[in-house]
Amino acid sequence: MSGFLLECDSSVQGALQKHLALYRIRRKVTVEPHPNLQVWAVLPGSPEACGAAPLQERAGADAILIRDPRTPRMGWRLLTQNEGPALVPGSRLGDLWDYHQHRYLQGVPEGVRDLPPGVALPLESNLAFMNGVSFTKGCYIGQELTARTHHMGVIRKRLFPVRLLDPPPTRGIAPGAAVLTESGQAVGKYRAGQGNVGLALLRSEKIKGPLHIRTSKGAQPG
Repeated sequence: MSGFLLECDSSVQGALQKHLALYRIRRKVTVEPHPNLQVWAVLPGSPEACGAAPLQERAGADAILIRDPRTPRMGWRLLTQNEGPALVPGSRLGDLWDYHQHRYLQGVPEGVRDLPPGVALPLESNLAFMNGVSFTKGCYIGQELTARTHHMGVIRKRLFPVRLLDPPPTRGIAPGAAVLTESGQAVGKYRAGQGNVGLALLRSEKIKGPLHIRTSKGAQPG
């Protein structure tokens, strides 16, 4: 029996399971959760280590270790029922704050907070750069529009990593907060973030100068 493991945002696991079940048609396919598996991110210790390959991909009864396909700097993904750090020699245990800070700095979106269903488009979210879209396989909902936009090469808005120069408000920045140029012209919207780093959907032709994010306290330089 063969199968696939699909990693997803845990907050929409039930909805995703029902969605996939709709497309089984008459195939003898089972879609079920595996709560016994834990997902660990194995990040490089330094930028210089990103290109190195000290680990070897492997799949066994106790663990699966593969390169994160999104960007080289995202390191590896480890799926296991055991304690993850014990399976990677020389590693140290970080926390979720470290992980999210790291991926936001790389411009990597993840989960429904960064990629809200029905709002985020694959090409605007840079998924084509992160091995998240195939232009040779089909078919899927929105394939025609996605392929046509890709081949025309006209993608006016994209998710960009942003870093705030001033401390963010105590409650953070609300999703959808306006991003403005120095003259007050709208450039895009803040999507999500953590601390002073995050992602914003911006118009590519208008991001060459200093930008500001409009918050309840006024404009935050970004």
